[in-house]
Amino acid sequence: MPPRVYGHSMSMDKKTARTFDFYVILFFMVSFAGWLWEVGIFLVTKHAWINRGIYKGPYLPIYGVGGLLLWFLLHRLSRKPFITFLLSAVLCSALEYFTSVFLEWRWGVRWWDYSGYHLDLNGRICLLGAVCFGLGGMALNCYLMPLYMRLYHKISRRWRLILCGAFLAVFLLDITYCAVRPNMGYGISE
Repeated sequence: MPPRVYGHSMSMDKKTARTFDFYVILFFMVSFAGWLWEVGIFLVTKHAWINRGIYKGPYLPIYGVGGLLLWFLLHRLSRKPFITFLLSAVLCSALEYFTSVFLEWRWGVRWWDYSGYHLDLNGRICLLGAVCFGLGGMALNCYLMPLYMRLYHKISRRWRLILCGAFLAVFLLDITYCAVRPNMGYGISE
Protein backbone atom coordinates (compact mmCIF):
# COMPACT_ATOMS: atom_id res chain seq x y z
CA MET A 1 0.00 0.00 0.00
CA PRO A 2 1.44 3.43 -0.92
CA PRO A 3 2.33 5.83 1.92
CA ARG A 4 -0.26 8.46 2.80
CA VAL A 5 0.30 12.03 3.89
CA TYR A 6 -2.61 14.12 5.08
CA GLY A 7 -4.99 11.48 3.73
CA HIS A 8 -3.64 11.58 0.19
CA SER A 9 -1.80 8.74 -1.50
CA MET A 10 1.78 9.66 -2.34
CA SER A 11 2.02 7.25 -5.24
CA MET A 12 0.88 8.31 -8.66
CA ASP A 13 -1.55 6.42 -10.76
CA LYS A 14 -0.04 4.88 -13.91
CA LYS A 15 -1.45 7.61 -16.13
CA THR A 16 0.19 10.38 -14.09
CA ALA A 17 3.44 8.42 -13.81
CA ARG A 18 3.75 8.47 -17.59
CA THR A 19 2.74 12.12 -17.98
CA PHE A 20 5.65 14.27 -19.08
CA ASP A 21 3.89 17.49 -18.08
CA PHE A 22 3.75 16.37 -14.42
CA TYR A 23 7.54 16.42 -14.29
CA VAL A 24 8.02 19.54 -16.39
CA ILE A 25 5.70 21.62 -14.22
CA LEU A 26 7.24 20.18 -11.05
CA PHE A 27 10.73 21.00 -12.36
CA PHE A 28 9.81 24.62 -13.05
CA MET A 29 7.91 25.08 -9.79
CA VAL A 30 10.86 23.83 -7.73
CA SER A 31 13.33 25.81 -9.89
CA PHE A 32 11.28 28.96 -9.29
CA ALA A 33 11.03 28.25 -5.54
CA GLY A 34 14.83 27.84 -5.45
CA TRP A 35 15.25 31.13 -7.28
CA LEU A 36 12.94 32.86 -4.79
CA TRP A 37 14.92 31.31 -1.91
CA GLU A 38 18.26 32.53 -3.30
CA VAL A 39 17.00 36.01 -4.18
CA GLY A 40 15.42 36.23 -0.72
CA ILE A 41 18.66 35.27 1.02
CA PHE A 42 20.54 38.04 -0.79
CA LEU A 43 17.77 40.57 -0.18
CA VAL A 44 18.04 39.91 3.55
CA THR A 45 21.82 39.52 3.85
CA LYS A 46 23.14 41.94 1.20
CA HIS A 47 20.11 44.24 0.82
CA ALA A 48 20.42 43.77 -2.93
CA TRP A 49 18.30 42.22 -5.66
CA ILE A 50 20.55 39.63 -7.28
CA ASN A 51 19.40 37.21 -9.98
CA ARG A 52 21.35 34.12 -8.92
CA GLY A 53 22.44 31.43 -11.36
CA ILE A 54 23.67 31.34 -14.93
CA TYR A 55 20.31 31.99 -16.60
CA LYS A 56 18.40 35.23 -16.98
CA GLY A 57 14.98 33.83 -16.08
CA PRO A 58 13.46 33.44 -12.59
CA TYR A 59 14.52 29.85 -12.04
CA LEU A 60 17.50 27.87 -10.82
CA PRO A 61 17.50 24.52 -12.62
CA ILE A 62 19.72 22.91 -9.97
CA TYR A 63 16.75 23.12 -7.60
CA GLY A 64 14.41 21.64 -10.23
CA VAL A 65 16.80 18.78 -10.90
CA GLY A 66 17.19 18.25 -7.16
CA GLY A 67 13.43 18.24 -6.67
CA LEU A 68 12.91 15.66 -9.41
CA LEU A 69 15.77 13.55 -8.10
CA LEU A 70 14.30 13.59 -4.59
CA TRP A 71 10.82 12.77 -5.85
CA PHE A 72 12.04 9.85 -7.95
CA LEU A 73 14.26 8.41 -5.22
CA LEU A 74 12.48 9.28 -1.99
CA HIS A 75 8.72 9.56 -2.59
CA ARG A 76 8.15 6.20 -0.90
CA LEU A 77 9.70 7.60 2.28
CA SER A 78 7.12 10.36 2.70
CA ARG A 79 6.02 8.94 6.07
CA LYS A 80 9.62 8.97 7.32
CA PRO A 81 10.54 12.68 7.51
CA PHE A 82 13.82 12.20 9.37
CA ILE A 83 15.14 9.63 6.86
CA THR A 84 13.93 11.89 4.04
CA PHE A 85 15.76 14.82 5.67
CA LEU A 86 19.05 12.89 5.90
CA LEU A 87 18.90 11.47 2.38
CA SER A 88 17.85 14.84 0.92
CA ALA A 89 20.81 16.52 2.60
CA VAL A 90 23.24 13.96 1.15
CA LEU A 91 21.74 13.77 -2.35
CA CYS A 92 21.34 17.52 -2.81
CA SER A 93 24.82 18.23 -1.44
CA ALA A 94 26.28 15.79 -3.95
CA LEU A 95 24.28 17.45 -6.73
CA GLU A 96 25.47 20.90 -5.59
CA TYR A 97 29.10 19.77 -5.40
CA PHE A 98 29.20 18.24 -8.88
CA THR A 99 27.22 21.12 -10.39
CA SER A 100 29.76 23.55 -8.93
CA VAL A 101 32.63 21.54 -10.44
CA PHE A 102 30.92 21.46 -13.85
CA LEU A 103 30.06 25.18 -13.90
CA GLU A 104 33.58 26.17 -12.92
CA TRP A 105 35.05 23.83 -15.55
CA ARG A 106 32.65 25.10 -18.25
CA TRP A 107 32.79 28.86 -17.60
CA GLY A 108 35.69 29.35 -15.20
CA VAL A 109 33.43 31.01 -12.63
CA ARG A 110 32.28 29.91 -9.20
CA TRP A 111 28.63 30.80 -8.81
CA TRP A 112 28.87 30.05 -5.08
CA ASP A 113 31.68 29.66 -2.58
CA TYR A 114 31.15 28.41 0.97
CA SER A 115 34.78 28.82 2.02
CA GLY A 116 34.75 29.84 5.65
CA TYR A 117 31.39 28.21 6.40
CA HIS A 118 31.39 25.45 9.01
CA LEU A 119 32.39 22.08 7.51
CA ASP A 120 32.74 23.28 3.93
CA LEU A 121 34.20 20.96 1.30
CA ASN A 122 36.41 22.87 -1.14
CA GLY A 123 34.01 25.81 -0.77
CA ARG A 124 31.48 23.93 -2.92
CA ILE A 125 29.19 22.60 -0.17
CA CYS A 126 28.85 23.15 3.57
CA LEU A 127 26.94 21.89 6.59
CA LEU A 128 24.45 24.79 6.59
CA GLY A 129 23.62 24.15 2.93
CA ALA A 130 23.17 20.43 3.59
CA VAL A 131 20.79 21.16 6.47
CA CYS A 132 18.78 23.57 4.30
CA PHE A 133 18.62 20.99 1.50
CA GLY A 134 17.55 18.34 4.00
CA LEU A 135 14.75 20.54 5.31
CA GLY A 136 13.70 21.52 1.79
CA GLY A 137 13.67 17.92 0.57
CA MET A 138 11.70 16.81 3.61
CA ALA A 139 9.19 19.63 3.09
CA LEU A 140 8.85 18.82 -0.61
CA ASN A 141 8.44 15.04 -0.37
CA CYS A 142 6.58 14.79 2.92
CA TYR A 143 4.28 17.81 2.83
CA LEU A 144 4.21 19.76 -0.44
CA MET A 145 3.84 16.98 -3.02
CA PRO A 146 0.26 16.13 -1.97
CA LEU A 147 -0.63 19.79 -2.52
CA TYR A 148 1.15 19.82 -5.87
CA MET A 149 -0.68 16.68 -7.01
CA ARG A 150 -4.06 18.15 -6.04
CA LEU A 151 -3.32 21.36 -7.93
CA TYR A 152 -1.90 19.47 -10.90
CA HIS A 153 -5.10 17.44 -11.29
CA LYS A 154 -7.27 20.59 -11.08
CA ILE A 155 -5.66 22.01 -14.22
CA SER A 156 -6.97 20.60 -17.48
CA ARG A 157 -4.58 18.56 -19.60
CA ARG A 158 -4.79 21.18 -22.34
CA TRP A 159 -3.66 23.99 -20.01
CA ARG A 160 -0.92 21.85 -18.50
CA LEU A 161 0.47 21.23 -21.98
CA ILE A 162 0.25 24.95 -22.83
CA LEU A 163 2.11 25.74 -19.61
CA CYS A 164 4.77 23.14 -20.42
CA GLY A 165 5.22 24.47 -23.93
CA ALA A 166 5.58 28.05 -22.70
CA PHE A 167 7.99 27.09 -19.89
CA LEU A 168 10.13 24.96 -22.18
CA ALA A 169 10.20 27.52 -25.01
CA VAL A 170 11.36 30.33 -22.70
CA PHE A 171 13.84 28.02 -21.00
CA LEU A 172 15.34 26.82 -24.30
CA LEU A 173 15.76 30.42 -25.48
CA ASP A 174 17.41 31.27 -22.16
CA ILE A 175 19.72 28.24 -22.35
CA THR A 176 20.71 29.15 -25.91
CA TYR A 177 21.44 32.78 -25.03
CA CYS A 178 23.27 31.94 -21.79
CA ALA A 179 25.40 29.24 -23.41
CA VAL A 180 27.27 32.19 -24.95
CA ARG A 181 26.54 34.89 -22.37
CA PRO A 182 25.86 33.37 -18.94
CA ASN A 183 24.60 35.60 -16.14
CA MET A 184 27.82 36.82 -14.49
CA GLY A 185 26.60 40.13 -13.09
CA TYR A 186 27.10 41.71 -9.69
CA GLY A 187 26.88 39.31 -6.76
CA ILE A 188 26.67 36.13 -8.82
CA SER A 189 29.90 34.52 -7.69
CA GLU A 190 29.29 34.74 -3.94
